[in-house]
Amino acid sequence: MGVADGYRTRVGVLVENPLYGLLAFVGLYLVADLILKLGGIELELAGVKVLGGFEPLNSFLSKVISGLLRGLIIGLTGIGLSMTYSILGFANFAHGDFITVGAFIGTVTSYIVAGVIGAATYDIGTLALLKIQATQLGLAITGGWVAFAAIVLGLVVAGAGTVGVVLVVDRLAFKPIRDRSSVALLITSIGVALVVRYLANFIWGIEKFTTSSPLDVWEFSVTLSSGDVTVNAHDLTLLVLAVSLMLGVHVLLQTSKLGKAMRAMADNKDLARVTGIPTERVIRFTWVLGGSLTGVAGYTWVLWRGTFGWFDGWLFLLLVFAAVILGGIGSIYGAMAGGLVIGLARDLSTVFIPSALAKASAFALMIVVLVVKPSGLFAGRTTA
Repeated sequence: MGVADGYRTRVGVLVENPLYGLLAFVGLYLVADLILKLGGIELELAGVKVLGGFEPLNSFLSKVISGLLRGLIIGLTGIGLSMTYSILGFANFAHGDFITVGAFIGTVTSYIVAGVIGAATYDIGTLALLKIQATQLGLAITGGWVAFAAIVLGLVVAGAGTVGVVLVVDRLAFKPIRDRSSVALLITSIGVALVVRYLANFIWGIEKFTTSSPLDVWEFSVTLSSGDVTVNAHDLTLLVLAVSLMLGVHVLLQTSKLGKAMRAMADNKDLARVTGIPTERVIRFTWVLGGSLTGVAGYTWVLWRGTFGWFDGWLFLLLVFAAVILGGIGSIYGAMAGGLVIGLARDLSTVFIPSALAKASAFALMIVVLVVKPSGLFAGRTTA
């Protein structure tokens, strides 16, 4: 096919489906608008601004960093949701509340360790109910050996504790009806979500707890003409931890015997069972791996944002679902990529629209991508 033929083919696609042309126009408009904003240029037509404005470079880079970090947490959480769907065959609406479990029990662990060993002036009840702020405990990754140990133990307990909760839920709620339809499992997961959510409400109350990281969290700044771009030790902790866990999941799936069994079950459960794969053990490990990643993601959210509430896990699940669907539901790699895309879209959209609409923009992007590629970015790839 020559250059002219290729050009005519592309024009034909736009004629047959004008929506593609509209999406291309909107994309080019946003890119041009961003370039002009970063340059401090404003274009007017009949006295009305049509392009540009002013977006400081340091503000833009800060939004990129925030979007990447948010996307890593979304992707880490989405791995467990994708694994559940690809191997067990249902959308687990309790997954968001498992994030809440990890956030709360990890933070409680850190508070108790830092409060009892470090401060030694608070009773266990006050610490367990999160009635004080982290500033009073010096709870920061760079706040000394006690604070460092408290945060590391918080991460471990967040993962292990969430695994325990997930296995109990599977044994009591999901396993007895595993042979029924996916709709029955989905509805059961909604019931589980409500139970877990309101238990968190009952124990820790309706108000968000705020850790408010103390002043001795190390910060690293780059000075630009428009201002500083700053990241702190908790941001770097999240980056290193999330990337390491994602690489670990990749190695596990591609090289281990259990990973190969998981991929076989995702492709064909009946054939996997006939060939002797211990399907019940694979299902149990799916819960263990997904639960641990989700619990750690919940606690890293607390480290990064410094606040969490009993309802936040459910709200966060909406973004996780958007990432999983965008990446291709059932695809672990799709969940990782989709998480980064949704995270960046959510934060960078505030360059163009009010921050109150940022979450809506992430879902709008998901819809746009699915219009162009209905099966998602990683169509046809399940756990590998």
